[in-house]
Amino acid sequence: MATPTSDEPMNTPVAEADPPSSGPDAAVDTGAFAWWRSLTAAGRRAFTGSFLGYALDSYDFWVLPLGLAAITAAFGLTTPQAGLLATTTLVASAFGGVIAGILCDRIGRVRTLMLTVATYAIFTALCGLAQNYDMLLVFRAAQGIGFGGEWAAGAVLMSEYAAARHRGRTVALIQSSWAVGWGLAVLAYTVIFSLADEGTAWRLLFLTGALPALLVFYVRRNMKDAPAFEENRSQVDRVAIASIWKPDLLKTTLLASVLATGAQGGYYTLATWVPTFLKTERGLTVVGTGSYLAFLITGAFAGYLTGGYFTDRIGRKNTFRIFAVLSAVLIVLYTQLPASAGEYVRILGFPLGFCSSAIFAGFGAYLAELFPLRVRGTAQGFTYNVGRGIGAFFPTAIGFLAANYGMGGAMTFGAAAYGLVVVALFWLPETAARELT
Repeated sequence: MATPTSDEPMNTPVAEADPPSSGPDAAVDTGAFAWWRSLTAAGRRAFTGSFLGYALDSYDFWVLPLGLAAITAAFGLTTPQAGLLATTTLVASAFGGVIAGILCDRIGRVRTLMLTVATYAIFTALCGLAQNYDMLLVFRAAQGIGFGGEWAAGAVLMSEYAAARHRGRTVALIQSSWAVGWGLAVLAYTVIFSLADEGTAWRLLFLTGALPALLVFYVRRNMKDAPAFEENRSQVDRVAIASIWKPDLLKTTLLASVLATGAQGGYYTLATWVPTFLKTERGLTVVGTGSYLAFLITGAFAGYLTGGYFTDRIGRKNTFRIFAVLSAVLIVLYTQLPASAGEYVRILGFPLGFCSSAIFAGFGAYLAELFPLRVRGTAQGFTYNVGRGIGAFFPTAIGFLAANYGMGGAMTFGAAAYGLVVVALFWLPETAARELT
């Protein structure tokens, strides 16, 4: 057997970077849990921590949209002011994601994950203590920094642990935890708002957001960076934020940012305004809103899981295209069906949640595959979160448009965001099953 020369790259040990299921026997392992069997023990611990981190990240995001009507009443806010709370969170999260991406390449994925979880948990709780609108705006902006950073760290970590042939569904399962956190937030909202008056309930809801801080202890004790990154840290570009704008990566950076902007502009239109839409234009109670959202959330969870399967079977680009078009159509139907069609709107929540979430299933894997290791953390954090930051202006725009068109009419404008997804994909490559070497 030939001995590698000093000019040849060192192969990553099979036991960590290439788990047993990626060898010759991998072709016969097509079971539903083949993705799990392909992970090493360290990879499984990383999956658990990343799943919990993103679920709790989702929980701390959703307490604002769910409590927004009560906050508006408590502080006497206008609709644009209420929309600005959501936009500020998302714009701050864009900065948080970019910073976390840089830190991922500088101090590692796991250490960055710990910092982001602690940040979003602490500042979510502080929002519950805000004495006025300005204070709440500042605390929510700080929460957004941690909120945006957690995805950047967790997605790239799992992309590097996952086997190439299972990467789409593995990272999509991490993404599915968003629906889990969303469901927990709705449950907490329903219980708290049923037991306490609105003026107190929204504060209690925010205070429960401190619980995710406990996850930091699990991450610190049980998780470590993937060998694909750890053993090649010397290759990481120390000025990656500048390198992603160089000619060889410029086109990919711009188009990936447009892709993320379209998907998130449409999604955050729903995330911010659906609870308010159900209460103000459908006249639903807290319990009624919860039952409508149950269809949306169940659909979202199924969408993440199914979308991950599609990304590995029909490719990343085809999956994005299909669910972008379907999401746009369903937003229009959901908001424009008459109030008399209440039961139809309730049922329509399932496909709406399904499609608007399935489009995100491939993002973690796709962005990791688009960029080389030397800039991967920075590039993934930058493109996804710049998309989030620009997409964040859609909720504010909807808030202004609602004054003239009503909340349902204004929300249809959010459907136009999905057109950006289709446009960006014309010039981006397909990356399914690409090895992260």
